[in-house]
Amino acid sequence: MFLVTGGAGFIGSNIVAALEQRGKGPLVICDRLRDGDKWLNVGKRELAEVVHPDHLLDFLEDNRSGIEMIIHMGAVSSTVATDVDLMLNTNFKLSLGLWKWCGVNGVRFLYASSAATYGDGAQGFDDDAAPEALSQLRPLNPYGWTKHLFDRRIVRMLADGEPGPPQLAGFKFFNVYGPNEYHKGGQQSVVAGIFPTARAGKPVRLFKSHHPDYQDGGQMRDFTWIDDCVEVVMWFVENSEASGLFNCGTGKARTFADLATAVFLALDKEPQIKYVPTPVAIRDKYQYFTEARMDRLAAAGYDKPFTPLEEGVGKYITEFLDTDDRYR
Repeated sequence: MFLVTGGAGFIGSNIVAALEQRGKGPLVICDRLRDGDKWLNVGKRELAEVVHPDHLLDFLEDNRSGIEMIIHMGAVSSTVATDVDLMLNTNFKLSLGLWKWCGVNGVRFLYASSAATYGDGAQGFDDDAAPEALSQLRPLNPYGWTKHLFDRRIVRMLADGEPGPPQLAGFKFFNVYGPNEYHKGGQQSVVAGIFPTARAGKPVRLFKSHHPDYQDGGQMRDFTWIDDCVEVVMWFVENSEASGLFNCGTGKARTFADLATAVFLALDKEPQIKYVPTPVAIRDKYQYFTEARMDRLAAAGYDKPFTPLEEGVGKYITEFLDTDDRYR
């Protein structure tokens, strides 16, 4: 049995689809579906069970001998969320409980960390999992901090000789875009956010730069196509001896202007971009540059290429956003 927490979420639902395609199962997801359209993210999947997070620990105890792997993608993932207690309970305490359960029961454990753990990037984007290296990172928001707190805690526990899961792999995802992110609202990718406006042939809005080293639209991110992230996770599913903390990005930063231009070109339209001030509430904590260092993943044995920006955006638009069925 494969259990995916956050299995109806963006990255989680794409992982569930990949597991099903590869014949893995039975498949169980843990998530809150609430009253929106989030269920559509898994509407095409064959699931053995859908577990509410409040009942997760009971489910684990009832199925102690049947679970082969937990892929933990569940989190409070909004970078502008303000309920730090909720984020601590979900992103740190629940994650730690699952990690310990997997250690006691000999269950493999893969989980989502985040590029938000790097903060403003002043210390670089090296996925060095040594306790000393992690101690130098300074996340900019509670989401990044709670993810970082979990990374540091399990690394410290392993360094102190405490038993852990037979396989442990964490993934620092960088600016992922792709299908099944629509329930995220304002937290969905820029591609999804500007697509309706670009399709209508109107100017899209991007943030102005408030940093002297970057022109408007010149802010840079490591934009990563969802299928590449899923391929990385699936490689660890198939390679049980591989463990560690790894970046998951293209390794090449691109500008927001590049991204917006790619959207217009995929729609065969002339790019139109209008720059607006970055909201004051996030201006001081805004990341102007992210770029994953990818050599550690390659050293672990992963050798598949990552999708260039224009190709990924083109796939997203032509295969999902600009079709009658946006869901995978």
